[in-house]
Amino acid sequence: MASGRLVVVATPIGNLGDLSLRALAALRDADVIAAEDTRRTRALLTHAEITAGRRLTALHAHNERTRSAGLVKRIIEGKTVALVTDAGTPGISDPGMYLVQACLAAQCSVEVVPGPSAHTAALVLSGLPTERFVFEGFIPRRGGGRTQALSDIKQERRTIVIYEAPSRVNALLADLVVACGDDRRVAVAREITKIHEEVVRGSLASVAAIIAAGTPRGEYVVVLEGQVAAPQASADKISAQAREELLNSPASDSTRVIADRIASELGVSRRAAYAAVLAEKERTKPKREV
Repeated sequence: MASGRLVVVATPIGNLGDLSLRALAALRDADVIAAEDTRRTRALLTHAEITAGRRLTALHAHNERTRSAGLVKRIIEGKTVALVTDAGTPGISDPGMYLVQACLAAQCSVEVVPGPSAHTAALVLSGLPTERFVFEGFIPRRGGGRTQALSDIKQERRTIVIYEAPSRVNALLADLVVACGDDRRVAVAREITKIHEEVVRGSLASVAAIIAAGTPRGEYVVVLEGQVAAPQASADKISAQAREELLNSPASDSTRVIADRIASELGVSRRAAYAAVLAEKERTKPKREV
């Protein structure tokens, strides 16, 4: 096991007062600070009265795979590397995952200093169910990948959290209206923890109209209600539908064909529909005279 370590440090997503005491200590004590944007991190360190010196090195989406090996080498030599992104928790729609994987592969110690994260903050602010949720991050911008992502989102029963840039948020909301319908509940948050924090809540159609009428600024978090399960049809309704189908269906239609049609129309299981058709056939079967 290497004597050094990687410390993944969450930093504020807006309000600098959210920088924790542990984060301050980790940044102060690190031999190397790997930052997504060294200019932004230098400003954060200056605010915290921490001298960066030459400890800062860039680790972003375009160089993470190549730069990770050198950072692992420093850790093996006994150095402590602190990893930060522009805002929030590294590795969550930000660089960090490959460096963590490289450290674990080299049996280096990895620690985390937890803290701010935009997706959990927006989820709590949304007012939508929080017991179960799925984080989509940034979905593909176009093509088959986007089509598949929207299809998955449409059918997802859990609350869905999506990130989007200001230049594309209107297109995302418009696509969600088409995929999920006007009435699906949604909350769209921006500038979380900052002075101009804003959360718009309502139906997809109404929120999309409000966001489109304004000037998009800041990164957006879209929190979408999961698909609501349709209420199950009652046994009486299934029986009534079976009765109607038997009266109006061609004689050539088998019990299975009729049951499949009922299951599709009412959203019930094929087994329940099949049993209802059999029961109705038995009920209407002519009685044999004795």
